[in-house]
Amino acid sequence: MVRDARTRGISAQETINRWQSVRNGEESYIFPYQEEADVMFNSAMVYELCVLKQFAEPLLFGIDTKAAEYIEAKRLLKFLDYFLPVNTEDIPKNSLLREFVGGSCFNV
Repeated sequence: MVRDARTRGISAQETINRWQSVRNGEESYIFPYQEEADVMFNSAMVYELCVLKQFAEPLLFGIDTKAAEYIEAKRLLKFLDYFLPVNTEDIPKNSLLREFVGGSCFNV
């Protein structure tokens, strides 16, 4: 959601709307073949949601209360309440997380 808004100009509402299609694609084209890959790399970081929180919350608060996606936005906002924000200045410039929040030393 954060990367889509930053790099593609796609709203949080549209990202939520597309989520089932993304999940269907994973189920059809990624998960059945992942064990055949030469390498699998889990790039998740324990502090990832702490960094993304500051970017995701304004996007989620921007979803109209009458929109069908509002219920999911509200659920995500409640989930984000469990995390303390981490400033992006503390994230290395070569971190994969920079793909989502910007400021990478890589040309992406």
